[in-house]
Amino acid sequence: MRPATPPPPDASSAHYTEAILEYARSLGLDRVGVTHAGILERARVALVDRRERGLSDTMGFTFRDPIRSTDPDRAVTGAQSIVVAALSYSSDDTNDANDRGDIGEPPPLSARVARYARHDFYTPLRQSLQQVALRLRRDGFRAVVFADENDLVDREVAWRAGLGWWGKNANLLVPGAGSWFVLGSLVTTAPLRATAQPAPDGCGSCRRCFDDCPTGAIVDTGVIDARRCLAWLVQKPGIFPREFRSALGDRLYGCDDCQESCPPTVRLGRRVPARTGSGGPGAHVDVMEVLTADDAHLLDRFGRWYLAERDPRWLRRNALVILGNIAPTPVDEPVLGVLRHYLSHRDPMLRAHAVWAAGQLGRADLVSGLVDDPDPDVRAELAEVGS
Repeated sequence: MRPATPPPPDASSAHYTEAILEYARSLGLDRVGVTHAGILERARVALVDRRERGLSDTMGFTFRDPIRSTDPDRAVTGAQSIVVAALSYSSDDTNDANDRGDIGEPPPLSARVARYARHDFYTPLRQSLQQVALRLRRDGFRAVVFADENDLVDREVAWRAGLGWWGKNANLLVPGAGSWFVLGSLVTTAPLRATAQPAPDGCGSCRRCFDDCPTGAIVDTGVIDARRCLAWLVQKPGIFPREFRSALGDRLYGCDDCQESCPPTVRLGRRVPARTGSGGPGAHVDVMEVLTADDAHLLDRFGRWYLAERDPRWLRRNALVILGNIAPTPVDEPVLGVLRHYLSHRDPMLRAHAVWAAGQLGRADLVSGLVDDPDPDVRAELAEVGS
């Protein structure tokens, strides 16, 4: 006679929900919460509004299909609740002086990488949430993990679960800890109990992020104009907008300015255990390496980042802009060699940015051979250099 199958646990009980959350915390997740799996109405309205006003630019992600990305039932049929988790990517030093991998001090021509992209923080986040999902599945429920994907607006779910408030810079700010967190969600058919109401606003009258954004991309409370946001422009394919090239400075990937100027993040970020992460380039990247390495090397080192069409040419484009911003003058021979290489490059997009860099570095003499270039973007850059 077979033993009777034990009845499924009562997932609606407070005890079961707390057991799930305690298990999640034991896996290294810094903040966890639960919310219901209803439609994210507020986020849906915001996504449609941003898209209709052109503020999302050409971004896909959750803007691609706001109906889908704001309906958890589209992600998991029969969804009842969502477990939301935050994993800190803070470091010991706000300047990341000790977060340089094995390269010691940054190279002379050094590009910055935004904190979230310096190491792989999403993999440990997903792995921990997958363990929670396995436990829910063993108890008879469906459970699917989403992190850094277009299926769900993670920040809105985290806000609704009480993990933090929407900052004026559109980041989720965790009370007592700030915004150095990656977020992930686990959508499940288990009817878990919601753990908290949305966190109250903690920004008050502060406008530091508005004032310190290098391109004025924060156009209203919690509203970012992607057409001006450096974090998006370094990922966006095509010609880097001329009006924002100087503002790019030495940023190769991402921009942290609105978080680095945020008082709660700066003041409270160290309260969360620091992590150095793994599997990433660290805080600084050698610009000359990006401009001289082959595709295979760049994809091996930076392929975890979002690169349109998995094409390293966008990294090279960013690096050429950085070169024009930070290379010392008079230009030395290694930099001259790189400029000459890209001024004769078969890719007109890279030629165009090399023309700009040469002009910025006072070497307009290098572009004289391009006056008859067939590409309109190159000719436009030549016209600016000659004006």
